[in-house]
Amino acid sequence: MNRLSRGLGFLLARYLNAQARGPYPHPAADLTAMSQLLQPADVVLVEGNRRISGAIKYLTQSTWSHAALCVGESGVVDDKGRACALAEADTEHGVRVFALEDLAGFHLRICRPVGLSPEDARRVVDYVLARLGDRYDLKNVFDLARYLLPTPPVPTPWRRRMLALGSSDPTRAICSTLIAQAFQSVGFPILPIIDTEVADAPDCRDCMREIYHIRHHSLFVPRDFDVSPYFAVIKPNLSHVVDYRALVWAEHAATTDQSKTASLGARRQ
Repeated sequence: MNRLSRGLGFLLARYLNAQARGPYPHPAADLTAMSQLLQPADVVLVEGNRRISGAIKYLTQSTWSHAALCVGESGVVDDKGRACALAEADTEHGVRVFALEDLAGFHLRICRPVGLSPEDARRVVDYVLARLGDRYDLKNVFDLARYLLPTPPVPTPWRRRMLALGSSDPTRAICSTLIAQAFQSVGFPILPIIDTEVADAPDCRDCMREIYHIRHHSLFVPRDFDVSPYFAVIKPNLSHVVDYRALVWAEHAATTDQSKTASLGARRQ
């Protein structure tokens, strides 16, 4: 039975990792700029085009469906001889490193942990590298089947919980889970739960202090690094300043839009 379940899980993972149909929605990132900007422990957010990407973007209400960690000069090369500078957790292939060139054509964003010391950045990278080769237990097919629907009928408050549904390894298919564990291993915050309590200070009875609670790593999604106040957002395409005054706008398109607007206004009157 385990062999059958694992076989079905493998086929399902391959199906979900296949490219989805339809046009890609956003412009691709400049990989040359990316290679110049990236630093170890940077988080790279990806707007994926796989079948599983649509469900993740819907459940997280975000552009981002995938996340990878910059591991710098790891010394690992792929079968094409390219240096592998990024690490990810993938449903089909498990935890692996890959070359930046594999992200060609994708909409990308860099999220950099602000104030992270070089020593802790190395520890974050080492945490992920120590997991290389980990493969997912694909016998729990139910964990993967939830991504078959691009827009699953789930109430908004339950969407994040649905990503952590189940208890087997495929819950880490959202690779932000592994990255969240790496940052939590050095005590670096992503989106902690914060409450307050009265400080035990005899000279200040009304003083309050903040208490940070670690969220469970299975509840983190790629967009959390984008909205986190502890990560700086870097858009690689903005490394080259665009002169908006040099842009050439199509006069025909502008005239057509104006005509449509005028026609719509006349109908409303």
